[in-house]
Amino acid sequence: MRFGILGETRAWHDDGTEAPLGGPARRALLALLLLRPGAVVPAERLAGELGQGAEPSAHALQSQVSRLRAALGPEAAIERTGAGYRIVVPADAVDAVRFERLAAEGRAALRDGDAGSAVRLLREALGLWRGPALAGLPDGESAHAAAARLEELRLAALEDRIEGELRLGEHRAAVPELRELARRHPLRERTAALHMRALSAGGGQAEALLVFEETRRRLADELGADPSPELAALHRELLAAGPAPSPAAPPAQLTSFVGREREVAGVAALLRTARLVTLTGPGGVGKTRLAVEVAAGADGEVCFAELAALSDGGGLPQALLAALGLRHDGLQLAGGARAPLERLVAALSDRELLLVLDNCEHLIDEAAALAGRLLAACPRLRVLATSREPLAVIGEHVWPVRPLEGAAAVRLFADRAAAAGRGLAADPGLVRRICAALDDLPLAIELAAARLRTLGVRELAARLDDVLGVTARGVRTADERHRTLRSVVAWSWELLSPEEQRAARRFTVFAGGASGRAAREVCGAGGDVLESLADKSLLEVAGDGRVRMLETIRAYGAERLEEAGEGEEARRAHARQLLELARAADAHLLRAEQLDWLPVLGAEHGNLLAALRWAAGAGERALGLRLLAAASAYLWIRGVSASVAPYAIALLSGEPPRDGGLGEEYAICVLHAAAVPAGRELWLRHAAAAGEALAAAWPGDRAGRHPAALLLWMMRNAGERDPGDAFTLVSAQRDCPDPWARALSHYVGGFDALGTGGAAAGEDAFRAAAEGFRETGDRWGLALALDVLAGLASGRGDHAEAIALTDRALMLSGQLGALEDHADFLVNRADYLISGDGAEDFSAARAGYASAAALARRAGSSSGLAAALRGFGDLALLAGDLAEAERLYARALERNDPHWVRSLGTQVRILVGLGRVAAARGDRSTAATRYRQATEAAAVMGPAVPGALRLLGLPAGIAAVLTSG
Repeated sequence: MRFGILGETRAWHDDGTEAPLGGPARRALLALLLLRPGAVVPAERLAGELGQGAEPSAHALQSQVSRLRAALGPEAAIERTGAGYRIVVPADAVDAVRFERLAAEGRAALRDGDAGSAVRLLREALGLWRGPALAGLPDGESAHAAAARLEELRLAALEDRIEGELRLGEHRAAVPELRELARRHPLRERTAALHMRALSAGGGQAEALLVFEETRRRLADELGADPSPELAALHRELLAAGPAPSPAAPPAQLTSFVGREREVAGVAALLRTARLVTLTGPGGVGKTRLAVEVAAGADGEVCFAELAALSDGGGLPQALLAALGLRHDGLQLAGGARAPLERLVAALSDRELLLVLDNCEHLIDEAAALAGRLLAACPRLRVLATSREPLAVIGEHVWPVRPLEGAAAVRLFADRAAAAGRGLAADPGLVRRICAALDDLPLAIELAAARLRTLGVRELAARLDDVLGVTARGVRTADERHRTLRSVVAWSWELLSPEEQRAARRFTVFAGGASGRAAREVCGAGGDVLESLADKSLLEVAGDGRVRMLETIRAYGAERLEEAGEGEEARRAHARQLLELARAADAHLLRAEQLDWLPVLGAEHGNLLAALRWAAGAGERALGLRLLAAASAYLWIRGVSASVAPYAIALLSGEPPRDGGLGEEYAICVLHAAAVPAGRELWLRHAAAAGEALAAAWPGDRAGRHPAALLLWMMRNAGERDPGDAFTLVSAQRDCPDPWARALSHYVGGFDALGTGGAAAGEDAFRAAAEGFRETGDRWGLALALDVLAGLASGRGDHAEAIALTDRALMLSGQLGALEDHADFLVNRADYLISGDGAEDFSAARAGYASAAALARRAGSSSGLAAALRGFGDLALLAGDLAEAERLYARALERNDPHWVRSLGTQVRILVGLGRVAAARGDRSTAATRYRQATEAAAVMGPAVPGALRLLGLPAGIAAVLTSG
């Protein structure tokens, strides 16, 4: 039998029929008994609640009990026990009990970072409610308290469910519900925080700040209270944080959309039921434009990945990570590069998103394999692909994109003719004949219409017949359509002046477009020539001022570039222009201007890869080394160094350079090659020579050209068994004339000082590092130093100072968009909240770990998730729940990648946690094994062991054991 008290009190037999409970008194009696199934309720209390203030009547109560027994039948027993009654039914037969169980399970899943399971459980729990709790009961003391308790649990579960949905990226759908919830509960701070996060995730930062201000004012006016520290911290985060990393949006279109409105609706409808839809058709038929229009009208989150600039499938996962706005990697040790595909799967595993893969045909095998893997591993993902052939993946729905229908083609021609400044009053039949000669391909029509600036419609029709040799034929194959489009491009090309042709073919060396200045330099043309090419639809000028070329035209122009014998000259000019830009930016990337220059280089990332690819393949080793070194600070800060590893490996063929003043550039190339497992052998072969070269470039009394190389070198060598030389090299820069290198030497030397000179000496070194980074304006270095100082403050018991310092580090990492660093700092902050000074805030710590886990999942960082799970394990251990602690530590150990620098400390703390669980159970053998494993993990840190262990906040006895080995 099932019972319901979440609404009007009702009962149902096993066959689904409802039991006739009768009047309000019997329903109230049943509800009071069901509040605690199996528990005895005193008869006096029952009589008092049912009497609604009248004198209790034992006889009246007994009469109601008898009638209720008759109504329920043998499926539920109401027993008289001592001085009261109880109902004997399974606890889970009562909807309120099931609700509490499901809500608790959902909250636990949310705490563990499993937002998908949490939302499912919480939706099931909330679905049990049919109205107000205990509806219709007399307003007695017990009923009132129970109803209030259930309503509070309902509200908390609703907030938990919304938080889970926000973690899954469903912020748009959550905003209206949160707005109404905030209206009904204006003083509830968690609701306000969720409302702020949902608005901010959708780009409404100003609205989120307004919600905070309204909540703050109500709290002050009605309660005389200030916002909680958590709500205030969220307010500071919104004020300090720059734009959050977000997926690449569909490119803005410069022309109107003509002729495919029904196809947009059809593809959108298909995507609601199919998870993979591929738009197929010949080049120039309008596949990309159709995909853009579908994506622009899609509900929810969209990521648009343009694949045309990729030369091979090996860079496909990295390209998708970049399109998602995610860093590829972080501080990393030998042999520990996390596969981009694994990070991609982790980032999308619980995310509801439409991924558009545009121009797959030249990467068809790799694109098909990647789409299949992502769709299998990410159940909430949908993929819309464009390709000249199907991907041939199970479950694929192919949507052939045909040439425009006759009337639509004429409308497109007329629209583009008007944009070219020529009103179209020609014979519609003549225009239809022009479009038919162009196979009704949208790109061909647009190119032809652009010629109306200089030609009349009749002259245009005559030239089409003459140049293209179009004949009346039936349906053509894809290859034949491609040749037709090539003819259109060739005809358009021949109408250019020699100066315009030279500029257009030289522009094809750019990958992903170019700034106007770069285009003028590489093309050797003035702005008027580029403007003329844009007028004739050979180039596009986007809203950000960057100049782009359609891929089909670019492919044709590249052939003309080789025919003219200008390929090597143009690519060398392109690489040198990139080198000039990278050198100009390098002087600012470790300074206060870094927020201005990082986006500049980010826009040129495709061009950087193209230039390095050419330099490596053309034997231009010196130019390639210089370009790689100049861009190294950008690559390191953004976390995309692995994207250049293949070219670094190619540049290292042969012996190390012995002259030419390229020793420092050579060492940096070795470091980038070692960023992926394929470079491990090269690292072993070149490490000694590279170390000598870097030491020669940075002797201590003078500065090299690329300061970031010092940090790269130290972080790389920290994973080796004998990293002392790396620490010595960096520490020797204390008197270097370069201020950033001096700050770095203090930062690195601080770890050694902690082990040899104690906490005070180490703190002095890290404060000197922080001051040095602050003076240079480097937010990244300053954030790292503040994080260490926070650890030291916590170690001496000043947890308030530790939290304040970490909040500053969080602000800086937010400005840089460093998702992994941000998650790391959140974990550390939560650690300080439970550091055992008598003022622990376990609730805030749990929220911190949960935020870090959500951020790590979004970044695709398995090690970041491991750190958060380790924190949850610590909470369980402190609560005495050994089984839960062991489970969480085991999950963290599975996910942690000990090759990452930031993951070494996590590895040690997980192993120590497992040792403490074993010790608490009296299992000394297992505890000793875990502590020994922690010692081995700590030993990888080399000379930094004592200082690193001090920062981990381990109990003194355990830290001493690990330090001594």
